[in-house]
Amino acid sequence: MIMELIEVTDSRLGREFLMVNVELNKKDPNYIRPLDKDVEEVFNKDRNKSFRFGEVKRWILRDQDGNHIGRIAAFINKKYKNKGDDLPVGGIGFFDSINDQNAADMLFDVARHWLLQKGMQAMDGPINFGERDRWWGLVVHGYDPPLYCMNYNPPYYVRLFENYGFKNFFNQICFGLTVKDPIQKKFYDRHALLAADPDFSARHILKSEIDKFAKDFTIIYNKAFAGHGGMKEMAEPVVRKLFHSMKPVMDETVSWYVYYKGEPVAMWMNLPDLNQWFKFLDGKFGLLDKLKFLWVKRTRKCNKFVGIAFGVVPEWQGKGVDSYLIVEGAKVIQRDLHYEKYEMQWIGEFNPKMINVAENLGTNRSRILTTYRYLFDRSREFKRHPIL
Repeated sequence: MIMELIEVTDSRLGREFLMVNVELNKKDPNYIRPLDKDVEEVFNKDRNKSFRFGEVKRWILRDQDGNHIGRIAAFINKKYKNKGDDLPVGGIGFFDSINDQNAADMLFDVARHWLLQKGMQAMDGPINFGERDRWWGLVVHGYDPPLYCMNYNPPYYVRLFENYGFKNFFNQICFGLTVKDPIQKKFYDRHALLAADPDFSARHILKSEIDKFAKDFTIIYNKAFAGHGGMKEMAEPVVRKLFHSMKPVMDETVSWYVYYKGEPVAMWMNLPDLNQWFKFLDGKFGLLDKLKFLWVKRTRKCNKFVGIAFGVVPEWQGKGVDSYLIVEGAKVIQRDLHYEKYEMQWIGEFNPKMINVAENLGTNRSRILTTYRYLFDRSREFKRHPIL
């Protein structure tokens, strides 16, 4: 088969880049088209702060008849680091390909050659040119409809990656449960110990106090996560802006905080499964589409909510605060039974403490994604992501 690689150099080709994903996946009943704006923002220098530290190239692959048969993006980012890395690593993402190893190899090759020219010695993928909460990892288990801004791919992609020589750098595990199922007794026992202490309290988020909860989130997040697994501190203005952007789709009763003597010590942030509504917009989010979204949101029931962040400040970890937080939230969430299912965004397998918390809830491993790594020096020893 004759194939042609085209570098994305203008807005017309940028539009084609979006459509490759749609064309190759549209027959899959579980596929949900991402919002165009969410993908386009990754490659917009005015919207993506990662351009301060790196750059991106994109390519489209066509066959001899001009049909789209693949795409890929490659990026370098000076801020991209993983624990234990002793070599410069680039990234690839937004990979799509027909079920043809030669087509996939051509895409991987062009990305690898560009990264070599930029001084990289390895490439990870599929990853995002930006934060790790979006477009990160290849689905290897649980090919259910994707969550918002989560990668989705057919099963044969695993073979395309591994046949090329990519190896599993780390797995990203999502956990699910049925909302009506009872919480294990040990959670109630631990909850009771803290509930007897009047210095502890729990509150669900209030949209009317959105700035306060954004500030409290910042405090907890920076104490619990900053500096771990490549995660950076978040500035309060950034979090405040994020919370205001989420405000129209927030359900106040599913996001909870714990306070000790009035100070924030734990948070459990959740949102409705937005893709249950976005799937009706066909990737568009202009003014008319936003009005349609509001109508869909009002008339279509969302039966799943999604965990986006769970954290306990270090000084209270291992002391039952997580149990107190979960039981306090469950009192309201299970009573209302507005939702039937719950799924937590991925936790890296290099973080066994958080995986233990998730598994103790009685969850199942609903979905697994994999971050792969390809070493350019094929004689170099491959090392997986170290345990935190």
